[in-house]
Amino acid sequence: MKKPSDEISRHVSVDGRRIEYRPIGQWRPDTPVLVFLHEGLGSVAMWRAFPQRLCAGVGLPGLVYSRLGYGRSDPLRGTRSMHFMHEEATGALPGLLAALGIERPVLVGHSDGASIALIHAGRFPGVARAVVALAPHLFVEPVCTASIAAITAEFGHSGLRERLARYHDDVDGAFRGWSDVWLSAPFAAWNIEAEVAASRCPILAIQGEQDQYGTMRQLDRIAELRPDARLLKLPDCRHSPQFDRPDEVIAAVGAFLRDVGIAAAAVARH
Repeated sequence: MKKPSDEISRHVSVDGRRIEYRPIGQWRPDTPVLVFLHEGLGSVAMWRAFPQRLCAGVGLPGLVYSRLGYGRSDPLRGTRSMHFMHEEATGALPGLLAALGIERPVLVGHSDGASIALIHAGRFPGVARAVVALAPHLFVEPVCTASIAAITAEFGHSGLRERLARYHDDVDGAFRGWSDVWLSAPFAAWNIEAEVAASRCPILAIQGEQDQYGTMRQLDRIAELRPDARLLKLPDCRHSPQFDRPDEVIAAVGAFLRDVGIAAAAVARH
């Protein structure tokens, strides 16, 4: 396994395309690696310090990366596919893990990234050691599309485009590729319940009770499909538990990984 020695962003070639990634700590063949999967408008930099804090808290190394079309990764070729989450989970993510020599990751995903993690776990049972799903989507809800429609209407004149441009080389492609898919009529039928049901690894699902992109039905459905999954519903928390309630998230992830035998280190104080 390759052993990156610092925490600066770099690039790796996967199927001829450059993918931005950032290593955290030292990767060793006998050590699980936390692999962070960002949300629909995210990137390496937009995770801020959370990956470093979580890795320090659980005593494990990590990998943060930007999907194609995001951050400093290569732009998309053409429009984003309606099946982009399944394609990432079954093609791009396995390719990246293979290129970097990571065999049994712990997938830590947020929003679209959480859905990608759950799809991967369902399509490849036995590969992921565990999944931590922050504000996952299992199906499309009206509250989600309404929130996306609202920020799409404001994208060009609210300052959002300028803020996102600091993080994405192709800001319009990143935003429109995400919003156009989510707001398209055919995407209303998108659903990953079958993949969640097929998964076998331990799952921790965390969601804010004031999540503006999904109701608690998302977490409840995980529990119905996987009764052994662990749920955490956070009050006074919106769509980004890792930013709104980071201490509770880090503590919950640390306890979860210790309970399933993945991390032995005590959660550090933050």
